[in-house]
Amino acid sequence: MATTTTPPLLGVRALNRATLARQRLLRRAPRTELSVAGAVEQLVGLQAQNVKPPYYALAARLESFDPGELSALMASRAVARLVTLRSTLHTHTAEDCLTLRPLLQSGGPDRELRNFRAGLAGVDLDLLRTLTRELVEEEPRTMAQLREALLSHWPDADPFALSVAARCVLPLVQTTPRGLWGRSGQVTLTTAERWFGRTAEREATASELVPRYLAAFGPASVKDMQTWSGLTRMRPVFERLRSQLAVFRNEKGVELFDLPDAPRPDEDTPAPPRFLPEFDNLLLSHADRGRVVARDEHKALTWRGNQSYPTLLLDGFLAGIWQLTESGGTVTLTVRTFAPPAPAQRDAIAAEGERLLTAMSPAASYDIRFGTVPG
Repeated sequence: MATTTTPPLLGVRALNRATLARQRLLRRAPRTELSVAGAVEQLVGLQAQNVKPPYYALAARLESFDPGELSALMASRAVARLVTLRSTLHTHTAEDCLTLRPLLQSGGPDRELRNFRAGLAGVDLDLLRTLTRELVEEEPRTMAQLREALLSHWPDADPFALSVAARCVLPLVQTTPRGLWGRSGQVTLTTAERWFGRTAEREATASELVPRYLAAFGPASVKDMQTWSGLTRMRPVFERLRSQLAVFRNEKGVELFDLPDAPRPDEDTPAPPRFLPEFDNLLLSHADRGRVVARDEHKALTWRGNQSYPTLLLDGFLAGIWQLTESGGTVTLTVRTFAPPAPAQRDAIAAEGERLLTAMSPAASYDIRFGTVPG
């Protein structure tokens, strides 16, 4: 009679330290070990719903990070911003822009498109795709310009639904100077193929994406991976890969998968304070966020409507929010925690805050203030 072996247990702190190690949040990666482009690839993209978060995400993860480095990669078209995971904007390498988007189409863009079907009655999506491609490849277009052009073909359609549909049916890159550090510019769009001057040699597969997800966010469940990617029906993919993966369980008995040789540090490994930007994928890439969010009520305190606050990690867990303001040439970092930190923790937060300010702000003087998050 066949016997089954119960997978080893990974507690919350063990999961926390393992994920932080993958995310380069236990120890910043030395530049001799990981480049800026390498980090963007290793993390399978950076949340980019706003312009600055990718820069702050890398500042938390790389030694001696200069925001001009990522900006230069964007300007040279080595990386770019487009809609991928969960139909949200991410900064990806050129290769991932071209190969991942087709795989993720059903997991985000197609789903978003269905939400706007009422405003698209009578719209031929194949024709819309063709027209949109012609428009944005002729020259980069703003969403307003796209709406105006498409409304001439479907005057009875909902204007906003038309522009959303255009973004969903094609992989559209936000062209620079939008997204460059210290620069401003409205959103203009063209196709990924036109922006990079090439097409993908092939599309990524789900079997290739699973190991990449686990390398950046594991150990993780099937449901975790589906939450991160927006894809569904991933269980058969994990089953095909099972013999190549390590298997664990969490305290709730949920099966977790991982790469056999991936780092899983001791749960008592020190985790320094880290300042993360709004919408950082560390907080969005698991169905069960307990490995980073110790208390459910804390999650609600980091959002206002549909806008996320930049967040603070303390001992590896969500501990508060932060904000930068500038007045009279002085940049002030205001840190608000859920509970007052111990003196040693406060000193460590202040040291990390000073490092953040020095790396990311050109101001002549800085100030760090502490407070509590309103309950």
